[in-house]
Amino acid sequence: MTLNQLTYFYKAATLEHFNLAAEQLHISEPSLSRSIHSLEDELGLTLFEKKGRNVTLTKAGKIFLFHAEKILTDVSAAEEKMSELSTDGGHIDIAYVAPLARKFIPSLVRAFLNQKENKNVVFNFYQNYTDQNLKSLKAGTVDLIFGSYVENEPSIEFVPIIKQDMVVILPVDHPLAKYDALDHTVFTRYPVAGYTHTSGLGGYSGAFFKEHNINPDIICESPDENSIASFVAEGFGIALVADVHAIHRDDIVIKPLILEEKFYHQVYMAYQKDIYMLPAVQRLISFITNAVKDGYHDQI
Repeated sequence: MTLNQLTYFYKAATLEHFNLAAEQLHISEPSLSRSIHSLEDELGLTLFEKKGRNVTLTKAGKIFLFHAEKILTDVSAAEEKMSELSTDGGHIDIAYVAPLARKFIPSLVRAFLNQKENKNVVFNFYQNYTDQNLKSLKAGTVDLIFGSYVENEPSIEFVPIIKQDMVVILPVDHPLAKYDALDHTVFTRYPVAGYTHTSGLGGYSGAFFKEHNINPDIICESPDENSIASFVAEGFGIALVADVHAIHRDDIVIKPLILEEKFYHQVYMAYQKDIYMLPAVQRLISFITNAVKDGYHDQI
């Protein structure tokens, strides 16, 4: 059974006339008749009965018409969806780390959707640690991820998109709040509220402490800057965090670090190499790459 046979049958069944159906299908009447007879032979049933110059459906034909109409409707819907995916539509699944949820991801996606060619793109969003997001990316359940760089992943393309300065945050009444900047030794003198050690920034800040021979008194661990800032505000300790919107609040103060070299955390966009991507995903990657070149990352 072919799609052409279903189409020919449907047209003849709805018009109840082989000649008219053949004309509308732009084929000869004998070709239509052969196709219908071949379909009947394959099904082992008679679908039409002649009634003068017209034809009518048999009981089997009526039942078959019900199913043929559903199949043709599904085919039409599939064709329409594929056409949408190849033009201004599409479906994109992205995953990201928590610090990007407040500003960067929403504003970036809104800017992308504001472009005419992307207006019908649909997004699904997922938030998790980088290692979990990477697993989803490799499993094919998401198209893009945003987070820390992961070593020894040759099948993944990592594109740097954001530089986040690393800063110290303190309660507003902390003794160190009067200083303009702080050095790394402060983390040896006060309890520290840290990132969850299994997160990308947890590993990054841990590497910083190790490099400076610091064994901090980690009083608590939290998954994101907003949680860490809340514990700092309540006097649990000080913290080394990325400078993101979540820490700009009235109940804490932010201090830069005194270091010989700039200390920042790099955020990456990542996707699988050498796989087919929907046009919408390709457009999003190009959009983000160009946006970063134009300084869009400053908006985080």
